[in-house]
Amino acid sequence: MSCTGHNILSRISLECRECKRVYGTEFRYVCEECFGPLDVRYDDLPRLEPSLFEGRAQTYWRYRELLPIADATNIISIGAGMTPLHRAERLGEELGLKNLYIKNDSVNPTFSFKDRPAGVAVSKAREFGMSKVGCASTGNLASATAAHAAKGGMSCHVFAPSNIEMAKIAQALSYGANYIAVNGTYDDANRMAALAGDRQNIGVVNINMRSYYVEGSKTLAFEVAEQLGWNVPDHLVVPVGSGAMLNAICKGFEELQSASLLGDVSQMKVSAAQPHGCAPVVSAFKQGSQIVTPVEIPDTVAKSLAIGDPGDGRYVLRRLRQYGGTAEETSDEEILDAILLLARTEGIFTEPAGGVSIATLQKMIEDGRVDAGDTVVCYVTGNGLKATEAIMRVLKKPETVEADARAILAEVAS
Repeated sequence: MSCTGHNILSRISLECRECKRVYGTEFRYVCEECFGPLDVRYDDLPRLEPSLFEGRAQTYWRYRELLPIADATNIISIGAGMTPLHRAERLGEELGLKNLYIKNDSVNPTFSFKDRPAGVAVSKAREFGMSKVGCASTGNLASATAAHAAKGGMSCHVFAPSNIEMAKIAQALSYGANYIAVNGTYDDANRMAALAGDRQNIGVVNINMRSYYVEGSKTLAFEVAEQLGWNVPDHLVVPVGSGAMLNAICKGFEELQSASLLGDVSQMKVSAAQPHGCAPVVSAFKQGSQIVTPVEIPDTVAKSLAIGDPGDGRYVLRRLRQYGGTAEETSDEEILDAILLLARTEGIFTEPAGGVSIATLQKMIEDGRVDAGDTVVCYVTGNGLKATEAIMRVLKKPETVEADARAILAEVAS
């Protein structure tokens, strides 16, 4: 099946997540009837065979039949995706799990999962004829959007809180982004990005391009399924900031079932992980509420998850109920300990968001919410080198030793 021509476009529409009104694939991102979010819908999804993907490029664009770009010439790729599904034997032994896997998106080109949604959204912005893109970001999306814009020859405007990690700022600036450091929270930056997008015709990937943006994140489901031999895992643990990734992953597994690539996914459990200090979804889940109350001033070492008013928060609650999952929060100390545990058992160095996933999994195992024989996939979404300030708090600072044989041997023997 080709990804060029109008045959792909003709089977794609936008559907309101709330009232189910259907639109074409024109540039819009909220329902004009109820102001609900719009999702990409594949109206006549064909039966697909696993052999279709054999020999294709090792990027998430290998799933082009399930992505919303009509003409392949509009695709902007920096080689992201098909990241390792790491069999975590030592960590699994430590935690008491026989079949633990880490989906390691820390090795993407800009070192986070954000290369997936950014790539699809920037490609779709090009398809809409836009020359400017941008984002509201807690850091990782800034780098991913800027990198794709650079590859596509487009200008990029980043709106981010002024207190995010310096490594993430440096990365986005290196790609040539116009970086607006907003004196405030992520939600303040988000409002400024929305205003600029409307008035300057900027394709803001996670605002006015959001319907297409979230389609990139669902490739985290496609890859896990393929890497497991087209089998459905028993349990997923997903870090939650805005909530878009968790919702998209669920959508991805459902589309694989609709395309006959997977069996029944309804028995798969999906759980949400958030940091203490910014856990509005966890609070709502534990209170049995349908309403996510925003956190006005997030306070957490996991800055990439510090989104006080998660746009997809209530939809995460729906997914947790649908898939029989749970939600848990973890302290800064637990997060940092989990970063070190993952690094020292599996050689994977994650930023705090990944530590949130591992720490949450630990709590779930201790509480009996995960069975020892379950096939568990824990999502690690960003690289530790982007947030070294946090982990240095708990690492021993190396001492200088003279270049003397006796001193060196004594140090090694200690």
